[in-house]
Amino acid sequence: MTEHARLTVLDSVLIDLTLRVGALPARGADVVSAPAHLATGGGFNVLVAARRQGLACRYGGHLGTGPFAARARADLVAAGIELGPSAPGDRDLGVCVVVVEPDGERTFLTAAGAELDLSRAALDSLDFGEDEYLYLSGYNLAHPSLAATIGPWLATVPEHVRVALDPGARIGDADPALLDRVLARVDWLLASDDEVCALAGTSSLADAIAAVRPRVRAGVVVHEGATGCRIAEGGRPRRIPGVATQVVDSNGAGDTHNGVFLASLAGGADPASAAWRANVAAAWSIAQVGGASAPSATQLADRLREVGAAPRSEPAG
Repeated sequence: MTEHARLTVLDSVLIDLTLRVGALPARGADVVSAPAHLATGGGFNVLVAARRQGLACRYGGHLGTGPFAARARADLVAAGIELGPSAPGDRDLGVCVVVVEPDGERTFLTAAGAELDLSRAALDSLDFGEDEYLYLSGYNLAHPSLAATIGPWLATVPEHVRVALDPGARIGDADPALLDRVLARVDWLLASDDEVCALAGTSSLADAIAAVRPRVRAGVVVHEGATGCRIAEGGRPRRIPGVATQVVDSNGAGDTHNGVFLASLAGGADPASAAWRANVAAAWSIAQVGGASAPSATQLADRLREVGAAPRSEPAG
């Protein structure tokens, strides 16, 4: 990790209310959940994952005012995450209800809040040093108010800042012209297989990667769950194997993968090695409860010793 490396996250921090159920209810029906789990989530999960690997982190989004905002602010500070200059505002953070089924699949219901009130003035006041990463989410582009603020501002971000984008499930709601402009500034696209296919408009993952890779600067990392991930840089995509784990809660697994991948790049790892470290960290996260469940640097180092050296990556179709 270089002395001046830092990750700024704009993916909105909000409050997650997680409910674990045996199955989703039919329309109009009722099911009993395990005890609810209330925690700071959203972009917080990425920040925690990267910070636990030793990367300096900053939240550049808007927190608002109210009990949820106060909780999120306290959790960010406790995690050692710098807060951006956004003013408090007059409404509280939004809430995301996360319904988790026994196989780890998640369904989301989001009620937006103060995170949508991020101002251009707050973004303009963000400083960027010599070794900086910037993380965006498809949710930043799906909400018209955020998209209208972040999209034009991104064009002013210094060229040396490495930009990562997690499309998320809402990427289909983004304005196509804006999305094209954003992707042209993105260095790393960090996405699920479904998200990459949605971006490319095809059900073939191989075709989707081939179509999306030229639209970004450095490369594409595709999360494929238990099988690991694919990484596409200059040549043919490579598959980086996954790690066997117990599925307890998949909420935040992709966030953990993204945060550890970027922290590993900032620490000097090559992209394939960074992806392997991220796979091992995501497997750790899935075996824990909660979204902000990434391993510490020590825990990840111990786990990497247990699983051995990274397997040889294989060409992926």
